[in-house]
Amino acid sequence: MQILKQIPDFHKSLADWYQANHRPLPWRTHPSLYRTVVSELMLQQTQIKTMLPYFERWMERFPDFQALADAPTNAVLKHWEGLGYYSRARNLHKLAKAILQLPSKPATPKEWQALPGIGPYTAAAITSIAQDYPAAVIDGNVVRILARLTNDTRTFKNNGAAVKAFTPLAAEVLNKQTPGDHNQAMMELGATLCTKQKPNCPACPVRSFCATKDTDPLHTISIPRIERTAIHKIAIERALVNKEDKILLHRIADDAPQLAGQYELPTVQALGLKIPDAQPLAVKKRGITNKRITETIYQITPPINFKKPQAHEWIQVQKIDSLTLSGPHRRWLNEMLKTVEIS
Repeated sequence: MQILKQIPDFHKSLADWYQANHRPLPWRTHPSLYRTVVSELMLQQTQIKTMLPYFERWMERFPDFQALADAPTNAVLKHWEGLGYYSRARNLHKLAKAILQLPSKPATPKEWQALPGIGPYTAAAITSIAQDYPAAVIDGNVVRILARLTNDTRTFKNNGAAVKAFTPLAAEVLNKQTPGDHNQAMMELGATLCTKQKPNCPACPVRSFCATKDTDPLHTISIPRIERTAIHKIAIERALVNKEDKILLHRIADDAPQLAGQYELPTVQALGLKIPDAQPLAVKKRGITNKRITETIYQITPPINFKKPQAHEWIQVQKIDSLTLSGPHRRWLNEMLKTVEIS
């Protein structure tokens, strides 16, 4: 590969660009091990622009490992509300407690992977960025850059297979003198210039090392090629049921694999009620991984003899803000309460 013959020049071009152009993100402008850990877990399956306000709010409430470890679980989940994939918040809470029990902070990727919620990618990111450990970080951005640099046209069955295939090359091109800056530069390049759609090749600092610029200068061929996961469509009917100034909500079990301990609008099926002939209050759509979910919400007046099922609670409207709801249900419920009369 041509790039392996030019690694020092590649390192310099990438580093010079990063120093001059990187975004002033809060965990970069005020770096610390704790801020790096929090940012990396928040960024799992969440875009930077989405997580930034959550990061700032989190730091105000939980400024260090000790403050996070001492906090009650409900407070942790409440400050995570809206980011989704709440297992990350629970793992971060467990991680803080575990770190405080250790005689010293973990210092290698292997040591970090022994902690809750830390996989190979996150361990490499934390140790390289905050501890100068020479570990290569490889995500979708890095895969795309390496595939284009080498004009690799292979097809991979999923993202995991692509990451595995490019891991050796990522380790070879890693700048071991400044691994944290190198890894952040690669991810920054993929996020801002070497993007999936319409890459800004003229502004790319490593364009001269790119094999794709000669074979496919307009990037008409998608590289890398990753097979798409089948999309599953799901339809759910939910109910907005009120009694005086109370709303009926479903509390998800504490041992549930997703959204444990959180509240949501109940399903019509779980309540044993009939869907009314009237038009629904709202039809909402959202996506979770490869699922495309349509949730139709009806306002239903329960019969006089209605008994709420187990795991359902009547919640006073003025207390709803104090609960932890899934992000979409929080938004939808707030929208509907502005238009629906609750006596």
